[in-house]
Amino acid sequence: MTDLNALMKQAQAMQQKLQDAQAKMAETTASGTSGGGLVTLALKGAGEITGVTIDDSLLVPGEGEILADLIVAAHADAKRKLDEANGALMREAAGPMAGMNIPGMPKLF
Repeated sequence: MTDLNALMKQAQAMQQKLQDAQAKMAETTASGTSGGGLVTLALKGAGEITGVTIDDSLLVPGEGEILADLIVAAHADAKRKLDEANGALMREAAGPMAGMNIPGMPKLF
């Protein structure tokens, strides 16, 4: 019975770590840039855009397509960084369970 109690305590501790990691993920931010810094885009949490900075040189007629491409590229850069940071938080929270594929349990990176 002691083993079952210890296992339950470990499961509760892991659940708390995962909840803490999810809370940290919701507050994690990342910035992405493109065009050599002409466009900067900030993301938070699961990918919410919190800011966009566009160099004035791109705000001229005829630059719309280039600007659109740079925004998409900056978003991709920021999203990659945000995903890496969130993945690291989850791996840290999962500890030795990270990478294990246990039937009926979500995969933990």
